[in-house]
Amino acid sequence: MRLSQFLALLLALLLAGAPVAMADEEVSIQEVFPQPNATEQPLQTSSNAEEVPDIPVATEEPVIETLPDGSVEITISAVGDITIGGDVRKRNNIFENELRKQGGDLSFVMRNVRDLLSQDDLTIGNFESTLTTAPVYKTNNQFVFSAPPEYVEILKDGSFEAVSFENNHTMDHGEQGHKETTDTLTEAGIVWSTAEQMGEFEVKGVKIAMLSYWHLRERMERMYTEVPAKIAEIRPAYDLIIVSYHWGEELDYYPNKNQQKMGKLTIDAGADLVLGHHSHRINPIEEYNGKYIVYSLGNFSFSGNNKPSDMSTFIFQIRFRIKDGEVLSSAFRIIPARISSKRDYNDFAPTPFTDQTLIDNVIQMLVRNGKHIDNPVASYPVDWE
Repeated sequence: MRLSQFLALLLALLLAGAPVAMADEEVSIQEVFPQPNATEQPLQTSSNAEEVPDIPVATEEPVIETLPDGSVEITISAVGDITIGGDVRKRNNIFENELRKQGGDLSFVMRNVRDLLSQDDLTIGNFESTLTTAPVYKTNNQFVFSAPPEYVEILKDGSFEAVSFENNHTMDHGEQGHKETTDTLTEAGIVWSTAEQMGEFEVKGVKIAMLSYWHLRERMERMYTEVPAKIAEIRPAYDLIIVSYHWGEELDYYPNKNQQKMGKLTIDAGADLVLGHHSHRINPIEEYNGKYIVYSLGNFSFSGNNKPSDMSTFIFQIRFRIKDGEVLSSAFRIIPARISSKRDYNDFAPTPFTDQTLIDNVIQMLVRNGKHIDNPVASYPVDWE
């Protein structure tokens, strides 16, 4: 230190009243610059002081498993009508009666399909009920289906990632019931799709869109142009487009000509898969331009009747192989099932068949009714080929 600097420091200390050591005295740093003792509180930083931002921690991107050619494989399961909760206007609610038998455990509904559906990449169903506490709005309906919002756990337990919510029961409890249902589904992490709201997913890097429509007679002519236009609009942004239709006539075992026309127009417009429901009966599958139109998946977990005349159903599974946004191939299988674990009554617990005779009965029914469509699939495999 230069002499002039030392003298200036010394003068400053004298003016401040700090003790100054003589030449033969030692001066500690603590004496010149006193330190807080153990009992003193540390200085509080100003609330206006600039905070040091957190440094972001790098996270690993999920590893997407690819096939040797660089493509990815997506497995999608689709099922028919789900009407948990039953008809709320009936004093004898058959769903609630069964739930009491099961000790109030909601998991009884999906217990026989849970493992199967949890192994796919995406499970889709037609949700033909509501999750709401709102009062009944559609009093003229033959059935008014609803369940408490907490019954969404049934869908979660069944590993459902998505539902179509465009059918003749979505407004059973009016706007309030509709909103409460969609809010509940969203909070549960389940994607829903209506005519106004497209469902969107990304699975293994593959972008998927789902469109849902209610195909009424008075809407048919308009839908013949509007739906293809919508598909064409979104086609560049998605690798897969699935279109779900609530259509046809109840209790019919094969599609009418209007359904067949709409299904083909949908494929021609660029959709990769068409899924149908409403008839409460299984319908044959058509292969058109290398893509599939599943005209009706029938019931799945149906609380409208505890003794329906036909309890057969099937789970439709399809595997797409996709590379760089292009579908390279697809293959499907069906899993024949009954909508109940019981033979003599409906307990709302869908159960795959293990008896070969019952499996064959479902396949024979589909093949027999395939004569009513233009391009029925050649076979109904129950295993992956």
